[in-house]
Formats: sequence, C-alpha cells, structure tokens
Amino acid sequence: MEACRELGVRFQQISTDEVYGSRIKGSFKETYPLNLSSPYSASKTAADLLVNSYFVTYGLQATVTRNTNNYGPNQHPEKLIQRLVTNALRGKPLPVYGAGQNVRDWIFVDDNCRAIKMVLEKGERGHVYNVGGGNEKRNIEIAAEILRHLSLPETMIEHVPDRPGHDFRYSLSCEKIRDLGWKLHTDGMAGDQWS
Repeated sequence: MEACRELGVRFQQISTDEVYGSRIKGSFKETYPLNLSSPYSASKTAADLLVNSYFVTYGLQATVTRNTNNYGPNQHPEKLIQRLVTNALRGKPLPVYGAGQNVRDWIFVDDNCRAIKMVLEKGERGHVYNVGGGNEKRNIEIAAEILRHLSLPETMIEHVPDRPGHDFRYSLSCEKIRDLGWKLHTDGMAGDQWS
C-alpha cells in the first residue's frame, strides 16, 4: 500500500466472505459488522481495516472485494473441490469435515476475476464490494456430486473431525457489484470446470 500511495497506483484488496462470520439465514451486505472466528478471517479482517486506514489517512485509491469460494482450473490441491477430485481420481477417500453440512457459496474463477477487474476499473475508492456466485451448496453435496460425475460410490466419502472455528454458512448479498454492471457468466457448477 505504501508503494501504491507513493506511485499513485490503485490498490485492490482481495478479501473473503469469512470476515462476516456465519449466517444461518439471509446474506451479508457490505455494511454488516465483521465477526471473525478463525486466525485466517482475523488476518483478512486486519488487512481490510488497514486498507481502509490508508484510504482515510492518505486518500489511497483503494477498494476491497470480499469473495466467496472459487473453483476452476489450476486451483491449489489443498482446496476442497481440487482435493476431492484428486482423491477420487486416485481412488482415495474424500475427506469431509464433520457431517458435511457446512454451506459455502461457489463462484467460477473467471467470474471472480472479472468482478475484481470491474471493481478496479469502476468501483468507488474506499468502498467494499461483495462478490458471490449465488451457488450455495453443503460440502457433502459437493463430494456426492463429484462422485456421481465420476461414476464412483458415495462410500468413498470419509467424515473427518471438524476443524476449529469452522463457520456453518457464508452468504453474500451482491447487489452493489451488480450495480456496476457485473453479472455471472457461469451459472451453477458443471463438472468439467472443477479441475
């Protein structure tokens, strides 16, 4: 941020829906309070606040996007869909935390990148924009869908102990970025987009 301030370059913070915490019903708007529950979400929250402080103090041309879970090609193998697909193809168990009832919203990586680009080009500096796919699924559904796509049995799902600080559900209201003209190009989750 300091380099961007000195050079007069716009700064884009890519954050996460996790900064809002869990929500049983409805969706988080950009104005909702932050309610972190893990070290990861705490670090993202701290970064968001630091960006805001640079905007307020120095007038840094900065925007923040809070994005839901991405999926698509070349994703790191530790991520849920990549790990499940890789394990399934290798004949290994598909690890799912707890009962697999945690809900995540999924967005195809190309749609997410277009949203970030749009905020960089059209977003109002000092503002936060939620970016989501409107494609909420329970983790157990993701695992079952991958197995169906590969014609493999659901007995390959292995329930593992839940991780600490694991929020139940994330959901974002995305009207603000839609007002900039952004819309999804990829609706749903086709199996050929997973890896």
